[in-house]
Amino acid sequence: MKVIELQNGFGIESLKLTERPIPKVSSGQVLIKMQAASLNYRDLIIINGTLGLKHPLPFIPLSDGVGEVVEVGEGVTRVKTGDRVAGIFFQNWLSGELGEMHPPSSLGGALLYGGALTDTLYGKELPDAQIQSLLGNVLDGVLAEYIVLPEYGVVHVPEHLTNEEAATLPCAAVTSWNAVVTSGGVKAGDTVLVLGTGGASLFALQFAQLSGARVIATSSSDEKIEKLHQLGVLDTINYKKTPDWGNWVQEVTGGVGVDLVVEVGGPGTLNESLRAVRYGGKISFFGSLTGGGGVVNTGAIFLKSLQLQGIYVGSREMFEEMNRAIALHKMRPIVDRVFAFEEIGEALVYEASGAHFGKICIRF
Repeated sequence: MKVIELQNGFGIESLKLTERPIPKVSSGQVLIKMQAASLNYRDLIIINGTLGLKHPLPFIPLSDGVGEVVEVGEGVTRVKTGDRVAGIFFQNWLSGELGEMHPPSSLGGALLYGGALTDTLYGKELPDAQIQSLLGNVLDGVLAEYIVLPEYGVVHVPEHLTNEEAATLPCAAVTSWNAVVTSGGVKAGDTVLVLGTGGASLFALQFAQLSGARVIATSSSDEKIEKLHQLGVLDTINYKKTPDWGNWVQEVTGGVGVDLVVEVGGPGTLNESLRAVRYGGKISFFGSLTGGGGVVNTGAIFLKSLQLQGIYVGSREMFEEMNRAIALHKMRPIVDRVFAFEEIGEALVYEASGAHFGKICIRF
């Protein structure tokens, strides 16, 4: 089968199209013929070596993809051949909070851990086993014609979505669902501030709208702001032209502030988010596009009685809840551009440019 792997070093130029044997299924596993994948900014920084890679080289990147089940191992009951499925981001995070594990017996007697199956992990080691089960870093990713996953590590995707649309769900969409719905608790009548127009931010916009919330959005581009208006966002601002946009958000909300900020920027934007959020409001934090360190007005956090919550994707349970909502409302992810399998390098360069509005996908 064809795979694209990072072979002898980091950087887009180190990605190579090569061949590997089609993997074999064991008990409790499924073989998936991949049909599409999607990019996250996380994939780019892993490939460039900025974010520590936990998997030895050679390594198959990307966490998000969708495909058809073509073979099932002994004892598989959750899916059957012909089903269209996506792998969950954390293969061992099924429900509950991050770090809250199920015993191995509930997973068919084995856990994915650092690329291997083991049935010996229980007790104190289990939270680590959960964190160490993420696709496209600790475990090989989905940029291969065929992949094998445990049956508990896949979910069915909404039927109305194209393969490319469905491939956008595992990381960006689940993260935003968690940020807005599960942890964010957004309800009808709330006001949500979304930063930027990347894939996760646009998912947050869509989920906030599904919940009946008013959405305010920022962008660095007037062209993208026009696209936000087409999505029904009335209050928008170009943050390059108005760097103190937190004060502007206060003005357009009548001096109250927003109920929730979906924060993807990091230290370069967090102080403005602290200005924009209301007293007693929430900030769902899951991105560091402006870097990993900086000066933050910590006083505002307690003076405004804020909840600043980190969001690290989500569980299988969240993924399935989100899919039910997407199917019910016939919501469609926003796909900016689709590249061919062999064009992964061009796709990553486009991701790095920041020119996209929504998700970038790979068609197999």
